[in-house]
Amino acid sequence: ENLCTSHQVLHNSSHTIIKMFKQAILLALVAGASAFGPFAPKKAVAPPAPVFSVEDLPGIIEPTGFFDPLDFAAKADENTIRRYREAEIQHGRVGMLAVVGFLVGEKVEGTSFLWDASIKGPAITHLAQVPSEFWALLTVGIAAAETKRAEIGWVEPENVPFDQPGLLRDEYYPGDIGFDPLGLRPEDDAEFSEMVTKELQHGRLAMLAAAGCIAQELTDGKGIVEHLMG
Repeated sequence: ENLCTSHQVLHNSSHTIIKMFKQAILLALVAGASAFGPFAPKKAVAPPAPVFSVEDLPGIIEPTGFFDPLDFAAKADENTIRRYREAEIQHGRVGMLAVVGFLVGEKVEGTSFLWDASIKGPAITHLAQVPSEFWALLTVGIAAAETKRAEIGWVEPENVPFDQPGLLRDEYYPGDIGFDPLGLRPEDDAEFSEMVTKELQHGRLAMLAAAGCIAQELTDGKGIVEHLMG
């Protein structure tokens, strides 16, 4: 009887081992097949290369090439570089308007229909002579323009990661707010890059010119037009 019991136990153990071995083989086959199925673990994908690289930015021209003597670009990520470019373009546009304002404002002083032609002297003194209502209109106008620019170019603050302040939208090209009443924006990428370079160069020159105008008028109290006509 003991011999029969031992034989039965051995038989049951062998059957259990065979059953477990079959299950292990089945699991191995399923795992191998799943590697080729839709539930296979995805391989790590390298992050895409920056599409806004300092190596091919518009505005890089000879003989200076990429001019960055303080090495700002080396310390910045792609989004920061895009913000730098946004700031440069906007300051350049303001600079161009400022230079035109210097020349036109001084040229028409004493003859303009605005404020009874009472605004006179160097351009840097004109804003101090205008009535307070003008300041209110100027403030509202600037606020409206900057708010619109922020809505077009920047990600909403509630959707911005904590470590990426001032995040620009992925589809936004710095400075391109869609204002093109004359339809001058080229469709070709190379032509667009060339036009951006021209705007940057004019803006850079205008910023230097505006700074020179301010410095000159602060130095001797005479207007730029007065210097040119004298």
